[in-house]
Amino acid sequence: MDRRSVIKGALAAGALALPGADPQLLARPSLAWRRVRPGMPGWPSQAEWARLNADVADRLIRPISPLKECAPAGGPSCDAVFKEIANPYLIRDHPALTQSLGWVDAWVSQPSAYAVAARSAADVAAAVRFAKRHNLRLAVKGAGHSYHGTSNAADSLLVWTRNLTGIELHDAFTPSGCTHSEGPAVSLGAGLIWQEAYTAVTTRGGRYVQGGGCSTVGVAGLVSSGGFGTYSKGFGSAAASLIEAEVVTADGRVRIVNRCREPDLLWALKGGGGSSFGVLTRLTLRTHPLPAEAGVVNADIRARDPEAFAALIDLAMDFCRRRLLTPHWGEQIIFRPRNVMQIRTEFQGIRQAEAAAMWNEFFSAVRSRGSALSLGEVTIVSAPMRKTWDPEFLRTIPGTIAADSRPGSAPGNVYWAGDAGQAAQFIHGCASMWLPAALLQDGTRARLVSALAQSAALWKVSLHLNKGLAGAIPAVIAAARDTATNPAVLDAFALAILGAEEGPAYPGVPGHEPHVAEGRSDAAHVRAAAAPLRALLPAPASYVSESDYFEENWRRAFWGSNYARLARIKRRYDPEGLFFAHHMVGSEHWSPDGFTPSTA
Repeated sequence: MDRRSVIKGALAAGALALPGADPQLLARPSLAWRRVRPGMPGWPSQAEWARLNADVADRLIRPISPLKECAPAGGPSCDAVFKEIANPYLIRDHPALTQSLGWVDAWVSQPSAYAVAARSAADVAAAVRFAKRHNLRLAVKGAGHSYHGTSNAADSLLVWTRNLTGIELHDAFTPSGCTHSEGPAVSLGAGLIWQEAYTAVTTRGGRYVQGGGCSTVGVAGLVSSGGFGTYSKGFGSAAASLIEAEVVTADGRVRIVNRCREPDLLWALKGGGGSSFGVLTRLTLRTHPLPAEAGVVNADIRARDPEAFAALIDLAMDFCRRRLLTPHWGEQIIFRPRNVMQIRTEFQGIRQAEAAAMWNEFFSAVRSRGSALSLGEVTIVSAPMRKTWDPEFLRTIPGTIAADSRPGSAPGNVYWAGDAGQAAQFIHGCASMWLPAALLQDGTRARLVSALAQSAALWKVSLHLNKGLAGAIPAVIAAARDTATNPAVLDAFALAILGAEEGPAYPGVPGHEPHVAEGRSDAAHVRAAAAPLRALLPAPASYVSESDYFEENWRRAFWGSNYARLARIKRRYDPEGLFFAHHMVGSEHWSPDGFTPSTA
Protein backbone atom coordinates (compact mmCIF):
# COMPACT_ATOMS: atom_id res chain seq x y z
CA MET A 1 0.00 0.00 0.00
CA ASP A 2 1.20 3.54 -0.79
CA ARG A 3 2.66 4.98 2.42
CA ARG A 4 1.53 8.51 1.52
CA SER A 5 -2.06 7.29 1.16
CA VAL A 6 -1.91 5.76 4.63
CA ILE A 7 -0.60 9.01 6.11
CA LYS A 8 -3.22 11.06 4.27
CA GLY A 9 -6.01 8.82 5.52
CA ALA A 10 -4.75 8.95 9.08
CA LEU A 11 -4.57 12.72 9.02
CA ALA A 12 -8.10 12.92 7.68
CA ALA A 13 -9.23 10.71 10.54
CA GLY A 14 -7.40 12.88 13.06
CA ALA A 15 -5.35 9.88 14.17
CA LEU A 16 -1.86 11.03 13.19
CA ALA A 17 -0.05 14.18 14.28
CA LEU A 18 3.06 15.57 12.70
CA PRO A 19 6.28 14.56 14.44
CA GLY A 20 6.58 16.24 17.82
CA ALA A 21 3.22 17.99 17.54
CA ASP A 22 1.22 18.75 20.65
CA PRO A 23 -2.26 17.19 20.22
CA GLN A 24 -3.73 20.44 21.55
CA LEU A 25 -2.42 22.16 18.45
CA LEU A 26 -4.86 20.17 16.37
CA ALA A 27 -7.80 21.92 18.05
CA ARG A 28 -9.85 23.96 15.60
CA PRO A 29 -11.22 27.47 16.03
CA SER A 30 -14.81 27.56 17.21
CA LEU A 31 -17.49 28.08 14.58
CA ALA A 32 -18.15 31.32 16.45
CA TRP A 33 -15.08 32.67 14.66
CA ARG A 34 -16.79 32.52 11.25
CA ARG A 35 -15.76 35.64 9.33
CA VAL A 36 -18.36 38.15 8.20
CA ARG A 37 -18.82 39.47 4.68
CA PRO A 38 -20.42 42.68 3.41
CA GLY A 39 -24.18 42.54 3.96
CA MET A 40 -23.98 39.94 6.72
CA PRO A 41 -24.96 40.67 10.33
CA GLY A 42 -21.90 41.92 12.13
CA TRP A 43 -20.36 43.67 9.14
CA PRO A 44 -19.13 47.08 10.38
CA SER A 45 -21.45 50.02 9.92
CA GLN A 46 -20.42 53.09 7.99
CA ALA A 47 -19.90 54.88 11.29
CA GLU A 48 -17.52 52.14 12.44
CA TRP A 49 -15.57 52.32 9.18
CA ALA A 50 -15.40 56.09 9.64
CA ARG A 51 -13.91 55.62 13.10
CA LEU A 52 -11.24 53.32 11.64
CA ASN A 53 -10.54 55.96 9.00
CA ALA A 54 -10.05 58.54 11.74
CA ASP A 55 -7.74 56.19 13.64
CA VAL A 56 -5.49 55.83 10.58
CA ALA A 57 -5.50 59.52 9.62
CA ASP A 58 -7.76 59.21 6.55
CA ARG A 59 -5.81 56.31 5.07
CA LEU A 60 -8.79 53.96 4.68
CA ILE A 61 -9.54 53.42 1.00
CA ARG A 62 -11.83 51.29 -1.15
CA PRO A 63 -9.73 49.41 -3.71
CA ILE A 64 -11.30 49.33 -7.19
CA SER A 65 -9.76 46.94 -9.67
CA PRO A 66 -9.37 48.22 -13.25
CA LEU A 67 -9.91 44.61 -14.30
CA LYS A 68 -13.33 44.52 -12.66
CA GLU A 69 -14.23 47.76 -14.39
CA CYS A 70 -13.27 46.21 -17.74
CA ALA A 71 -15.69 43.31 -17.41
CA PRO A 72 -17.97 42.56 -19.13
CA ALA A 73 -17.69 45.18 -21.87
CA GLY A 74 -14.06 44.82 -22.94
CA GLY A 75 -12.99 47.01 -25.84
CA PRO A 76 -10.07 49.33 -26.60
CA SER A 77 -9.95 50.91 -23.13
CA CYS A 78 -9.69 47.44 -21.63
CA ASP A 79 -6.94 46.52 -24.09
CA ALA A 80 -5.01 49.52 -22.79
CA VAL A 81 -5.46 48.35 -19.19
CA PHE A 82 -4.02 44.94 -20.04
CA LYS A 83 -1.04 46.57 -21.71
CA GLU A 84 -0.41 48.81 -18.70
CA ILE A 85 -0.64 46.11 -16.04
CA ALA A 86 2.27 44.21 -17.53
CA ASN A 87 4.31 46.64 -15.42
CA PRO A 88 5.27 45.35 -11.96
CA TYR A 89 5.61 48.89 -10.59
CA LEU A 90 2.04 49.77 -11.54
CA ILE A 91 0.82 46.56 -9.88
CA ARG A 92 2.82 47.36 -6.78
CA ASP A 93 1.26 50.84 -6.57
CA HIS A 94 -2.34 49.64 -6.93
CA PRO A 95 -4.00 48.13 -3.84
CA ALA A 96 -6.45 46.12 -5.94
CA LEU A 97 -3.85 44.34 -8.10
CA THR A 98 -1.43 41.48 -7.53
CA GLN A 99 1.64 40.40 -9.49
CA SER A 100 -0.10 37.19 -10.61
CA LEU A 101 -3.74 37.58 -11.61
CA GLY A 102 -4.71 34.02 -10.78
CA TRP A 103 -4.14 30.30 -11.22
CA VAL A 104 -6.33 28.03 -13.32
CA ASP A 105 -8.85 26.18 -11.12
CA ALA A 106 -7.23 27.65 -8.00
CA TRP A 107 -7.68 31.39 -7.36
CA VAL A 108 -8.36 34.72 -9.06
CA SER A 109 -7.04 38.08 -7.88
CA GLN A 110 -9.82 39.92 -6.05
CA PRO A 111 -9.82 43.39 -4.48
CA SER A 112 -10.56 43.79 -0.79
CA ALA A 113 -13.65 45.59 0.44
CA TYR A 114 -11.47 48.14 2.24
CA ALA A 115 -7.75 48.77 2.63
CA VAL A 116 -5.63 50.66 5.11
CA ALA A 117 -2.75 52.33 3.26
CA ALA A 118 -0.50 52.13 6.30
CA ARG A 119 2.25 54.66 6.90
CA SER A 120 3.26 53.40 10.34
CA ALA A 121 3.11 50.36 12.59
CA ALA A 122 0.37 52.20 14.49
CA ASP A 123 -1.79 52.23 11.34
CA VAL A 124 -1.24 48.51 10.92
CA ALA A 125 -2.11 47.88 14.57
CA ALA A 126 -5.34 49.85 14.22
CA ALA A 127 -6.34 47.77 11.19
CA VAL A 128 -5.50 44.49 12.95
CA ARG A 129 -7.51 45.45 16.05
CA PHE A 130 -10.45 46.48 13.87
CA ALA A 131 -10.39 43.20 11.93
CA LYS A 132 -10.26 41.20 15.16
CA ARG A 133 -13.02 43.20 16.83
CA HIS A 134 -15.38 42.82 13.88
CA ASN A 135 -14.36 39.29 12.87
CA LEU A 136 -13.17 40.28 9.41
CA ARG A 137 -11.06 38.37 6.95
CA LEU A 138 -7.68 40.08 6.90
CA ALA A 139 -5.25 40.20 3.98
CA VAL A 140 -1.79 41.75 3.70
CA LYS A 141 -0.15 43.10 0.55
CA GLY A 142 3.39 44.36 0.20
CA ALA A 143 4.49 43.96 -3.41
CA GLY A 144 1.86 41.25 -4.05
CA HIS A 145 4.22 38.62 -5.51
CA SER A 146 2.51 35.55 -4.05
CA TYR A 147 1.91 32.83 -6.65
CA HIS A 148 -0.67 31.29 -4.30
CA GLY A 149 -2.71 34.49 -4.06
CA THR A 150 -2.00 35.03 -0.38
CA SER A 151 -1.79 38.83 -0.71
CA ASN A 152 -5.41 39.34 -1.66
CA ALA A 153 -8.87 38.16 -0.59
CA ALA A 154 -12.37 39.16 -1.62
CA ASP A 155 -14.55 40.76 1.09
CA SER A 156 -11.53 41.37 3.30
CA LEU A 157 -9.82 44.26 5.03
CA LEU A 158 -6.42 44.72 3.41
CA VAL A 159 -3.36 45.94 5.27
CA TRP A 160 -1.37 47.56 2.47
CA THR A 161 2.24 48.20 3.47
CA ARG A 162 3.34 49.93 0.26
CA ASN A 163 4.21 53.18 2.04
CA LEU A 164 6.42 51.64 4.75
CA THR A 165 9.64 52.46 2.91
CA GLY A 166 12.15 53.69 5.47
CA ILE A 167 15.80 52.66 5.03
CA GLU A 168 18.55 52.98 7.64
CA LEU A 169 22.09 51.64 7.28
CA HIS A 170 23.92 50.63 10.45
CA ASP A 171 27.70 50.36 10.82
CA ALA A 172 27.03 48.21 13.88
CA PHE A 173 23.56 47.12 15.00
CA THR A 174 22.72 46.04 18.54
CA PRO A 175 19.24 44.53 18.77
CA SER A 176 16.85 46.07 21.28
CA GLY A 177 17.35 44.52 24.72
CA CYS A 178 20.66 42.91 23.72
CA THR A 179 24.15 43.93 24.76
CA HIS A 180 26.23 42.64 21.84
CA SER A 181 26.33 44.08 18.32
CA GLU A 182 25.41 41.93 15.35
CA GLY A 183 27.70 43.96 13.12
CA PRO A 184 26.73 45.95 10.01
CA ALA A 185 23.06 45.80 9.09
CA VAL A 186 20.23 47.60 7.32
CA SER A 187 16.71 48.33 8.55
CA LEU A 188 14.11 48.20 5.79
CA GLY A 189 10.44 49.10 5.77
CA ALA A 190 8.13 46.22 4.89
CA GLY A 191 6.81 48.04 1.82
CA LEU A 192 10.17 48.11 0.05
CA ILE A 193 11.13 45.93 -2.89
CA TRP A 194 14.58 44.47 -3.38
CA GLN A 195 15.59 46.90 -6.14
CA GLU A 196 15.26 49.69 -3.58
CA ALA A 197 17.15 47.70 -0.94
CA TYR A 198 20.02 46.89 -3.32
CA THR A 199 20.21 50.51 -4.45
CA ALA A 200 20.66 51.66 -0.85
CA VAL A 201 22.91 48.89 0.42
CA THR A 202 24.99 47.96 -2.63
CA THR A 203 24.95 50.74 -5.24
CA ARG A 204 25.23 53.54 -2.68
CA GLY A 205 26.49 51.78 0.43
CA GLY A 206 29.05 49.42 -1.03
CA ARG A 207 27.83 46.36 0.91
CA TYR A 208 25.59 43.38 0.19
CA VAL A 209 22.28 42.30 1.70
CA GLN A 210 20.86 38.91 0.77
CA GLY A 211 17.61 39.47 -1.07
CA GLY A 212 15.66 38.17 -4.02
CA GLY A 213 16.78 37.50 -7.55
CA CYS A 214 13.65 39.19 -8.93
CA SER A 215 14.16 42.84 -8.05
CA THR A 216 10.44 43.73 -7.67
CA VAL A 217 9.73 41.09 -5.00
CA GLY A 218 8.82 42.58 -1.62
CA VAL A 219 11.39 42.60 1.17
CA ALA A 220 9.01 41.33 3.86
CA GLY A 221 7.42 38.62 1.73
CA LEU A 222 10.76 37.16 0.69
CA VAL A 223 12.15 37.00 4.23
CA SER A 224 8.99 35.49 5.71
CA SER A 225 8.86 32.80 3.02
CA GLY A 226 12.50 31.77 3.43
CA GLY A 227 13.95 33.82 0.66
CA PHE A 228 16.59 32.87 -1.91
CA GLY A 229 18.47 35.11 -4.30
CA THR A 230 21.16 34.74 -6.91
CA TYR A 231 23.98 34.54 -4.35
CA SER A 232 22.38 32.46 -1.59
CA LYS A 233 25.11 29.82 -1.72
CA GLY A 234 27.51 32.57 -0.72
CA PHE A 235 25.46 34.56 1.78
CA GLY A 236 22.62 32.26 2.85
CA SER A 237 18.90 32.84 2.70
CA ALA A 238 17.23 36.19 3.27
CA ALA A 239 15.45 34.64 6.26
CA ALA A 240 18.77 33.69 7.85
CA SER A 241 19.87 37.35 7.62
CA LEU A 242 17.00 38.62 9.79
CA ILE A 243 18.34 40.08 13.05
CA GLU A 244 15.32 41.99 14.32
CA ALA A 245 11.76 42.62 13.25
CA GLU A 246 9.00 45.04 14.11
CA VAL A 247 5.76 43.10 13.81
CA VAL A 248 2.11 43.65 14.68
CA THR A 249 0.60 40.50 16.18
CA ALA A 250 -3.03 39.38 16.32
CA ASP A 251 -3.61 41.17 19.64
CA GLY A 252 -2.83 44.48 17.95
CA ARG A 253 0.49 44.92 19.74
CA VAL A 254 3.56 46.33 18.01
CA ARG A 255 6.43 44.08 19.04
CA ILE A 256 10.19 44.29 18.55
CA VAL A 257 11.53 40.74 18.32
CA ASN A 258 15.10 39.51 18.15
CA ARG A 259 17.38 36.92 19.77
CA CYS A 260 16.89 38.60 23.15
CA ARG A 261 13.20 39.43 22.93
CA GLU A 262 10.70 36.74 21.90
CA PRO A 263 13.24 34.65 19.95
CA ASP A 264 10.63 32.01 19.08
CA LEU A 265 8.58 34.57 17.19
CA LEU A 266 11.69 35.83 15.41
CA TRP A 267 12.45 32.25 14.36
CA ALA A 268 8.91 31.80 12.99
CA LEU A 269 9.21 35.01 10.97
CA LYS A 270 12.36 33.61 9.37
CA GLY A 271 10.66 31.48 6.73
CA GLY A 272 7.49 30.44 8.55
CA GLY A 273 5.25 31.91 5.86
CA GLY A 274 3.98 35.33 4.88
CA SER A 275 1.67 37.08 7.39
CA SER A 276 1.09 33.87 9.35
CA PHE A 277 2.24 35.22 12.71
CA GLY A 278 1.73 38.95 12.30
CA VAL A 279 2.22 41.86 9.93
CA LEU A 280 5.85 42.79 9.45
CA THR A 281 6.42 46.53 9.40
CA ARG A 282 10.23 46.79 9.60
CA LEU A 283 13.05 44.28 9.19
CA THR A 284 16.70 44.59 10.13
CA LEU A 285 18.98 42.36 8.07
CA ARG A 286 22.68 41.57 8.31
CA THR A 287 24.85 43.04 5.55
CA HIS A 288 28.09 41.65 4.16
CA PRO A 289 31.33 42.94 2.62
CA LEU A 290 30.83 43.36 -1.11
CA PRO A 291 32.83 41.09 -3.42
CA ALA A 292 34.76 42.96 -6.06
CA GLU A 293 33.31 41.22 -9.10
CA ALA A 294 30.16 39.46 -10.28
CA GLY A 295 29.37 37.95 -13.64
CA VAL A 296 27.42 35.53 -15.79
CA VAL A 297 28.11 32.43 -17.83
CA ASN A 298 25.55 31.74 -20.56
CA ALA A 299 25.49 29.03 -23.23
CA ASP A 300 23.06 26.74 -25.07
CA ILE A 301 23.85 23.16 -26.04
CA ARG A 302 21.75 20.92 -28.28
CA ALA A 303 22.12 17.14 -28.28
CA ARG A 304 21.65 15.09 -31.44
CA ASP A 305 19.31 12.53 -29.86
CA PRO A 306 18.00 11.36 -26.47
CA GLU A 307 21.06 9.19 -25.86
CA ALA A 308 23.42 12.12 -26.43
CA PHE A 309 21.16 14.29 -24.26
CA ALA A 310 21.40 11.85 -21.35
CA ALA A 311 25.19 11.88 -21.73
CA LEU A 312 25.12 15.70 -21.68
CA ILE A 313 23.01 15.73 -18.51
CA ASP A 314 25.46 13.36 -16.87
CA LEU A 315 28.36 15.56 -17.90
CA ALA A 316 26.61 18.64 -16.48
CA MET A 317 25.68 16.99 -13.18
CA ASP A 318 29.21 15.71 -12.68
CA PHE A 319 30.56 19.20 -13.40
CA CYS A 320 28.02 20.64 -10.96
CA ARG A 321 29.23 18.24 -8.25
CA ARG A 322 32.89 19.04 -8.80
CA ARG A 323 32.82 22.74 -9.63
CA LEU A 324 29.57 24.54 -8.81
CA LEU A 325 28.86 23.49 -5.20
CA THR A 326 30.81 26.43 -3.80
CA PRO A 327 29.79 29.80 -2.33
CA HIS A 328 30.57 31.50 -5.65
CA TRP A 329 27.90 30.10 -7.97
CA GLY A 330 24.17 30.51 -8.43
CA GLU A 331 21.23 30.67 -10.82
CA GLN A 332 20.24 28.01 -13.31
CA ILE A 333 20.97 25.03 -15.48
CA ILE A 334 17.89 24.37 -17.62
CA PHE A 335 16.87 21.22 -19.48
CA ARG A 336 14.28 21.56 -22.25
CA PRO A 337 12.32 19.29 -24.57
CA ARG A 338 14.03 18.51 -27.87
CA ASN A 339 17.32 17.76 -26.12
CA VAL A 340 18.38 21.30 -25.22
CA MET A 341 20.40 22.38 -22.20
CA GLN A 342 20.80 26.05 -21.25
CA ILE A 343 23.44 27.41 -18.89
CA ARG A 344 22.35 30.58 -17.11
CA THR A 345 24.72 30.73 -14.16
CA GLU A 346 26.09 33.68 -12.21
CA PHE A 347 29.14 34.07 -10.02
CA GLN A 348 30.56 36.40 -7.41
CA GLY A 349 33.74 36.52 -5.37
CA ILE A 350 35.96 35.14 -8.15
CA ARG A 351 37.44 36.79 -11.21
CA GLN A 352 36.11 36.39 -14.72
CA ALA A 353 39.27 34.57 -15.76
CA GLU A 354 38.79 31.98 -13.03
CA ALA A 355 35.13 31.48 -13.99
CA ALA A 356 36.10 31.10 -17.65
CA ALA A 357 38.81 28.56 -16.85
CA MET A 358 36.34 26.45 -14.90
CA TRP A 359 33.67 26.44 -17.58
CA ASN A 360 36.12 25.94 -20.42
CA GLU A 361 36.87 22.56 -18.88
CA PHE A 362 33.19 21.70 -19.34
CA PHE A 363 32.92 23.22 -22.81
CA SER A 364 36.01 21.30 -23.95
CA ALA A 365 34.33 18.08 -22.83
CA VAL A 366 31.23 19.05 -24.81
CA ARG A 367 33.25 19.78 -27.95
CA SER A 368 35.04 16.46 -27.60
CA ARG A 369 31.72 14.67 -28.24
CA GLY A 370 31.79 15.83 -31.86
CA SER A 371 28.50 16.00 -33.74
CA ALA A 372 26.56 14.44 -30.84
CA LEU A 373 26.55 17.81 -29.05
CA SER A 374 26.30 21.25 -30.61
CA LEU A 375 27.59 24.14 -28.47
CA GLY A 376 26.22 27.57 -29.30
CA GLU A 377 27.70 30.96 -28.46
CA VAL A 378 29.29 31.16 -25.02
CA THR A 379 29.05 34.38 -23.01
CA ILE A 380 31.28 34.93 -19.98
CA VAL A 381 31.30 38.51 -18.71
CA SER A 382 31.70 40.30 -15.40
CA ALA A 383 31.50 43.75 -13.84
CA PRO A 384 32.13 45.38 -10.47
CA MET A 385 29.53 43.88 -8.13
CA ARG A 386 28.63 47.34 -6.89
CA LYS A 387 27.08 47.99 -10.30
CA THR A 388 24.99 44.80 -10.36
CA TRP A 389 21.72 46.64 -9.56
CA ASP A 390 22.74 50.13 -10.68
CA PRO A 391 20.11 51.24 -13.23
CA GLU A 392 22.45 53.73 -14.84
CA PHE A 393 25.04 51.03 -15.50
CA LEU A 394 22.50 48.36 -16.49
CA ARG A 395 21.01 50.65 -19.13
CA THR A 396 24.33 50.44 -20.97
CA ILE A 397 23.85 46.69 -21.51
CA PRO A 398 21.15 46.18 -24.20
CA GLY A 399 18.30 43.86 -23.27
CA THR A 400 19.23 43.56 -19.59
CA ILE A 401 16.50 45.61 -17.92
CA ALA A 402 13.04 46.99 -18.55
CA ALA A 403 11.71 50.16 -16.95
CA ASP A 404 8.53 51.50 -15.40
CA SER A 405 6.89 53.10 -18.43
CA ARG A 406 4.49 55.40 -16.59
CA PRO A 407 4.99 59.15 -17.13
CA GLY A 408 7.01 60.66 -14.33
CA SER A 409 8.15 57.34 -12.89
CA ALA A 410 11.36 57.30 -10.86
CA PRO A 411 14.54 56.56 -12.89
CA GLY A 412 15.35 53.73 -10.50
CA ASN A 413 12.13 51.85 -11.30
CA VAL A 414 13.71 49.07 -13.33
CA TYR A 415 13.49 45.28 -13.37
CA TRP A 416 15.19 42.40 -15.14
CA ALA A 417 13.92 42.04 -18.70
CA GLY A 418 13.79 38.27 -18.19
CA ASP A 419 11.22 38.75 -15.42
CA ALA A 420 8.91 40.91 -17.53
CA GLY A 421 6.51 38.05 -18.29
CA GLN A 422 5.72 37.55 -14.62
CA ALA A 423 3.77 40.80 -14.24
CA ALA A 424 0.03 40.07 -14.46
CA GLN A 425 0.61 36.45 -15.46
CA PHE A 426 -2.11 33.83 -15.07
CA ILE A 427 -0.55 30.62 -13.79
CA HIS A 428 -1.34 27.20 -15.24
CA GLY A 429 0.76 24.98 -12.99
CA CYS A 430 3.94 24.70 -10.95
CA ALA A 431 6.03 22.11 -9.13
CA SER A 432 9.27 22.34 -7.19
CA MET A 433 11.52 19.92 -5.32
CA TRP A 434 14.72 20.27 -3.30
CA LEU A 435 17.24 17.86 -4.82
CA PRO A 436 19.78 16.51 -2.29
CA ALA A 437 23.46 16.68 -3.22
CA ALA A 438 23.74 12.92 -2.63
CA LEU A 439 22.03 12.47 -6.01
CA LEU A 440 25.15 13.84 -7.70
CA GLN A 441 27.44 11.13 -6.39
CA ASP A 442 28.74 8.43 -8.71
CA GLY A 443 26.56 5.71 -7.19
CA THR A 444 23.28 7.61 -7.55
CA ARG A 445 23.83 10.12 -10.38
CA ALA A 446 22.52 7.69 -13.02
CA ARG A 447 19.09 7.79 -11.39
CA LEU A 448 19.15 11.60 -11.35
CA VAL A 449 20.23 11.75 -15.00
CA SER A 450 17.47 9.35 -16.03
CA ALA A 451 14.84 11.33 -14.13
CA LEU A 452 15.99 14.66 -15.59
CA ALA A 453 15.96 13.21 -19.10
CA GLN A 454 12.44 11.84 -18.64
CA SER A 455 11.19 15.12 -17.15
CA ALA A 456 12.82 17.33 -19.78
CA ALA A 457 11.29 15.25 -22.57
CA LEU A 458 7.90 16.49 -21.32
CA TRP A 459 8.55 19.99 -19.95
CA LYS A 460 11.23 22.53 -19.17
CA VAL A 461 13.07 21.76 -15.92
CA SER A 462 15.10 24.53 -14.27
CA LEU A 463 17.68 23.60 -11.65
CA HIS A 464 18.13 26.68 -9.46
CA LEU A 465 21.55 26.11 -7.95
CA ASN A 466 21.27 29.12 -5.66
CA LYS A 467 18.12 27.72 -4.04
CA GLY A 468 19.96 24.85 -2.42
CA LEU A 469 22.69 25.40 0.14
CA ALA A 470 24.94 22.38 -0.50
CA GLY A 471 28.42 23.80 -0.97
CA ALA A 472 27.88 26.83 1.26
CA ILE A 473 30.32 27.55 4.09
CA PRO A 474 29.48 26.16 7.57
CA ALA A 475 28.39 29.57 8.92
CA VAL A 476 25.80 29.90 6.13
CA ILE A 477 24.48 26.39 6.81
CA ALA A 478 24.27 27.08 10.55
CA ALA A 479 22.35 30.33 10.01
CA ALA A 480 19.90 28.61 7.64
CA ARG A 481 19.42 25.78 10.13
CA ASP A 482 18.18 28.42 12.60
CA THR A 483 15.25 29.32 10.34
CA ALA A 484 11.83 27.77 9.85
CA THR A 485 12.56 26.75 6.25
CA ASN A 486 12.38 23.03 5.52
CA PRO A 487 15.73 21.55 6.62
CA ALA A 488 15.88 19.77 3.26
CA VAL A 489 17.39 22.96 1.83
CA LEU A 490 20.56 22.46 3.88
CA ASP A 491 21.90 19.57 1.80
CA ALA A 492 20.10 20.35 -1.46
CA PHE A 493 22.30 21.19 -4.43
CA ALA A 494 19.39 22.82 -6.27
CA LEU A 495 15.67 23.47 -6.37
CA ALA A 496 14.05 21.92 -9.45
CA ILE A 497 11.21 24.11 -10.76
CA LEU A 498 8.69 23.34 -13.49
CA GLY A 499 6.08 25.95 -14.34
CA ALA A 500 3.52 27.05 -16.90
CA GLU A 501 1.70 30.34 -17.30
CA GLU A 502 0.27 32.78 -19.83
CA GLY A 503 0.51 36.55 -20.24
CA PRO A 504 -1.94 39.04 -18.74
CA ALA A 505 -5.40 37.48 -18.56
CA TYR A 506 -8.46 37.76 -16.33
CA PRO A 507 -11.78 35.88 -16.22
CA GLY A 508 -14.83 37.68 -17.54
CA VAL A 509 -12.99 40.21 -19.69
CA PRO A 510 -13.75 39.69 -23.40
CA GLY A 511 -10.59 39.16 -25.41
CA HIS A 512 -8.49 38.67 -22.30
CA GLU A 513 -9.89 35.48 -20.76
CA PRO A 514 -7.37 32.95 -19.47
CA HIS A 515 -7.04 29.83 -21.62
CA VAL A 516 -8.52 27.38 -19.14
CA ALA A 517 -8.41 24.23 -21.28
CA GLU A 518 -4.82 24.91 -22.27
CA GLY A 519 -4.00 25.69 -18.66
CA ARG A 520 -5.38 22.37 -17.45
CA SER A 521 -3.42 20.55 -20.14
CA ASP A 522 -0.24 22.40 -19.16
CA ALA A 523 -0.82 21.59 -15.50
CA ALA A 524 -1.16 17.90 -16.33
CA HIS A 525 2.09 18.01 -18.30
CA VAL A 526 3.88 19.77 -15.42
CA ARG A 527 2.67 17.11 -12.97
CA ALA A 528 3.73 14.31 -15.32
CA ALA A 529 7.14 15.89 -15.89
CA ALA A 530 7.69 16.39 -12.16
CA ALA A 531 6.83 12.77 -11.34
CA PRO A 532 10.23 11.19 -12.22
CA LEU A 533 12.02 13.73 -10.04
CA ARG A 534 9.59 13.31 -7.15
CA ALA A 535 10.12 9.55 -7.35
CA LEU A 536 13.79 10.09 -6.46
CA LEU A 537 12.83 11.50 -3.07
CA PRO A 538 11.43 9.49 -0.14
CA ALA A 539 9.77 12.63 1.27
CA PRO A 540 9.59 15.36 -1.39
CA ALA A 541 10.22 18.84 -0.02
CA SER A 542 9.34 22.09 -1.74
CA TYR A 543 9.93 25.84 -1.53
CA VAL A 544 6.73 27.50 -0.36
CA SER A 545 7.06 30.56 -2.63
CA GLU A 546 7.49 28.51 -5.82
CA SER A 547 5.36 25.42 -5.42
CA ASP A 548 2.19 23.65 -6.46
CA TYR A 549 -0.96 25.39 -5.22
CA PHE A 550 -2.48 21.93 -4.91
CA GLU A 551 0.37 20.36 -2.90
CA GLU A 552 -1.40 17.75 -0.73
CA ASN A 553 1.33 17.28 1.87
CA TRP A 554 2.11 20.97 2.10
CA ARG A 555 2.98 21.05 5.81
CA ARG A 556 5.67 18.41 5.39
CA ALA A 557 6.76 19.71 1.96
CA PHE A 558 7.17 23.36 2.99
CA TRP A 559 8.43 23.02 6.56
CA GLY A 560 9.18 19.36 7.31
CA SER A 561 10.07 18.73 10.96
CA ASN A 562 9.76 22.46 11.71
CA TYR A 563 5.99 22.48 11.32
CA ALA A 564 5.23 21.28 14.86
CA ARG A 565 7.20 24.17 16.38
CA LEU A 566 5.59 26.66 13.99
CA ALA A 567 2.15 25.39 14.98
CA ARG A 568 2.93 25.94 18.67
CA ILE A 569 4.09 29.49 17.99
CA LYS A 570 1.01 30.16 15.87
CA ARG A 571 -1.17 28.94 18.72
CA ARG A 572 0.59 31.27 21.16
CA TYR A 573 0.48 34.45 19.09
CA ASP A 574 -2.65 33.92 17.00
CA PRO A 575 -4.91 31.44 18.82
CA GLU A 576 -8.01 32.52 16.90
CA GLY A 577 -6.41 32.28 13.46
CA LEU A 578 -6.80 35.94 12.50
CA PHE A 579 -3.92 35.61 10.03
CA PHE A 580 -4.91 33.18 7.32
CA ALA A 581 -3.49 32.41 3.89
CA HIS A 582 -3.62 29.39 1.62
CA HIS A 583 -1.34 26.58 2.84
CA MET A 584 0.18 28.71 5.58
CA VAL A 585 0.64 27.60 9.17
CA GLY A 586 -2.75 26.91 10.76
CA SER A 587 -4.70 27.12 7.50
CA GLU A 588 -5.69 23.46 7.84
CA HIS A 589 -8.22 24.61 10.45
CA TRP A 590 -10.13 26.81 7.98
CA SER A 591 -12.15 26.60 4.79
CA PRO A 592 -10.16 27.35 1.62
CA ASP A 593 -11.34 30.99 1.59
CA GLY A 594 -10.45 31.53 5.25
CA PHE A 595 -13.97 32.52 6.30
CA THR A 596 -15.21 29.40 8.05
CA PRO A 597 -13.49 27.16 10.63
CA SER A 598 -13.04 23.69 9.19
CA THR A 599 -15.32 20.91 10.38
CA ALA A 600 -13.22 18.22 8.69
